[in-house]
Amino acid sequence: EVQLVESGGGLVQVGGSLRLSCAASGFTFDDYAIGWFRQAPGKEREGVSWIKTSDGSTNSADSVKGRFTISSDNAKNTVYLQMNSLKPEDTAVYYCAADSEGWGSLTGLQYHYWGQGTQVTVSS
Repeated sequence: EVQLVESGGGLVQVGGSLRLSCAASGFTFDDYAIGWFRQAPGKEREGVSWIKTSDGSTNSADSVKGRFTISSDNAKNTVYLQMNSLKPEDTAVYYCAADSEGWGSLTGLQYHYWGQGTQVTVSS
C-alpha cells in the first residue's frame, strides 16, 4: 500500500522557518518524483516544488524560489521542504504527492498518490 505521510507543519511568525517532511512507503522511491503542493482556504491548489529522486533534479514555483528548498534522503524514503523567510501568504495546508512516471511537475494532475496534508500558519 502506497503511503505518504507529511509532518513538520505548525505556527510560525513572519520571517521564520519550518521544515516539512514527507515519509513515503509502499513503492520504489527512486523511481518516483515527489512534489509539494499547498492549498489555502478559498484558493486553488498550487504546486510549490518537486524533486526527481532518481537524480535529484528539482524545480520550484517562482513564489518560493530563493526561500524554499526541496531535498530527498533516498535511504530514508523521505523528501523535505525547507521553508525560510516565511510570509503570511505561505499559510496553507501543504501536501506531498508521488508521480509514478518520475518526471516531476508543478501540475498536480500527474501525481497518483497524495498525503493527508500538514497545516502551515504564518502569523504577522
